[in-house]
Amino acid sequence: MTTPASRPVPPVAASPLNLRGAVDLSALKQRQAPVSPAPAAPGPAAASPAGSAAGPAPAAGAADHSGRPLRVDVTEGNFQELVELSAQVPVVIALWASYSPGSGQLVEVLEDIVESYDGRLVLGAADIDVFPELAQAFQVQAVPTAVAVVKGQPVPLFQGGADEQQVRSLFDELLKVAAANGVTGQIGTGGPGGGEPEAPPLPPLHQAAFDAIEAGDYAAAAAAYRQALNEMPADAEAKAGLAQVELMARLQTFTGPEADALRRLAADEPDNLEAQLGVADLDIAGGHIEDGLGRIVTFIGRNFGPERETARVRLLELFDVVGTGDERVAKARQGLARVLF
Repeated sequence: MTTPASRPVPPVAASPLNLRGAVDLSALKQRQAPVSPAPAAPGPAAASPAGSAAGPAPAAGAADHSGRPLRVDVTEGNFQELVELSAQVPVVIALWASYSPGSGQLVEVLEDIVESYDGRLVLGAADIDVFPELAQAFQVQAVPTAVAVVKGQPVPLFQGGADEQQVRSLFDELLKVAAANGVTGQIGTGGPGGGEPEAPPLPPLHQAAFDAIEAGDYAAAAAAYRQALNEMPADAEAKAGLAQVELMARLQTFTGPEADALRRLAADEPDNLEAQLGVADLDIAGGHIEDGLGRIVTFIGRNFGPERETARVRLLELFDVVGTGDERVAKARQGLARVLF
């Protein structure tokens, strides 16, 4: 990794978890050396000390983290442990390099923000010069880059600079994605002996949906969310969960070559409804929110009749996936109003 400086790009929203084949973490996990026994407190409560503003210092093993139990320096020795931890809480991986002082400074900013989430997130800082395989696995083009891991799967966050408001917005969306996939844990911050607050029980149908997602049964999860909506039509969490699960189900069997072929078809046939909706799904899942929503708005503006209504309904579902409060959704709503009226 020899990128000379960070390249800011607009942060993207966390996507629903269906990035099969996008990043293969299995090879990295297989290379890991045995990890020493974890401390008594849940999660990575011990790691190496934080470094200077030029970047956090890499760690070869566990050490006192000076009151920062939710920050870990990622190494080959503890990466597998962090991947496993992502089944409990989302793990945000911040990739930095010593040649980019700004990337190290961003890690410190992320550290403060993660701490404010009271154990619902964990931060891993990875020096790509020390752990270049991780940068290759995440296909990092510049530093800083932030990628989350949820249930062992990557969720792209941003590359380049991001201010605190943007980061918090991304983290809020990340937690929604994690919850839709049954990841709702909280890491105790009191060190060894520190208690972890008991999470309130989920409504039975929401729990059934999460259990089904955990088992990979998206049809059963969708059925549970639909039943919840039948019983309480105003259940916003069930509505968003249903939209996310349906997106995951549509993308579940997609392979890379199939996705490439679908994109070619959509480019050649702009009025092909299924092709445009399929590529929009891929865009949303890949974090290209504006592209995905804009594609459907454009289709609606070009077409009439039943296909137009089908596209409109799908667009509203994707609004729920992204988050109705997201500014990109607001922009797409404005575009939809223009083409409809």
